[in-house]
Amino acid sequence: MLTFLLVIHLLVTIALVAFILMQRSEGGGLTSSGSPTGLMSARGAADFLTRTTAILATIFVCLSIALAALATMRNSSTKIDTSLVHSTPASTPATAPAAPTPTAPAPAAPTNNSSVPLAQ
Repeated sequence: MLTFLLVIHLLVTIALVAFILMQRSEGGGLTSSGSPTGLMSARGAADFLTRTTAILATIFVCLSIALAALATMRNSSTKIDTSLVHSTPASTPATAPAAPTPTAPAPAAPTNNSSVPLAQ
């Protein structure tokens, strides 16, 4: 089913691109001259191309939604993956970290500078 809808989606996409490229930027359509009445007149071709483009765009959007729904249903599993969940131990309350404990000051260096030569 998914492959069939993908092929249909590809064909609709190619047709949509072709019909968009056939339109003139000014809205003239397939031809700019011809008989004043009928399908292949400038106005008739523009109406035909515009109408066909709108229909193909609607089909394209509907197929895109259907394909996304089918892909989601196909790849979904009923089991939830919990391998990335980090659990906290039950004995530790979830509070702010405690203040650091005070440490004893390091002993001061000897203050007798008579044995140290002066740098020049």
